Amino acid sequence: MKKFIFLLDAIELLGRLMSGKRVQGVLYIEEGTGRLTFKPYYSRGQHAKDRLIRPLEHGWVRESKERFKVFHSVPKELGVARVLNVLEREEREVKNALMDWNLIEFM
Repeated sequence: MKKFIFLLDAIELLGRLMSGKRVQGVLYIEEGTGRLTFKPYYSRGQHAKDRLIRPLEHGWVRESKERFKVFHSVPKELGVARVLNVLEREEREVKNALMDWNLIEFM
């Protein structure tokens, strides 16, 4: 059984395919016409990756273009009291990492 597929932005889509790139999208049947349609997704491109400032015992500190990012992941099995101690200790480490980053970056 032959089916014809209607391609949205066919020229740009064909250009990407001819250059060896993959094109992600959605294939659906239009409600009004009943024809099979492929709508490609065009991503904005690659964004800059975050730069690791310092790894922590239970996480990391990273720098993006606009933000400093801090991540903690502490196991529950330590209990609430030890988790609070770990978070407090790692917050001091985050502050030290940012101070070191500031000295290194702007000297």
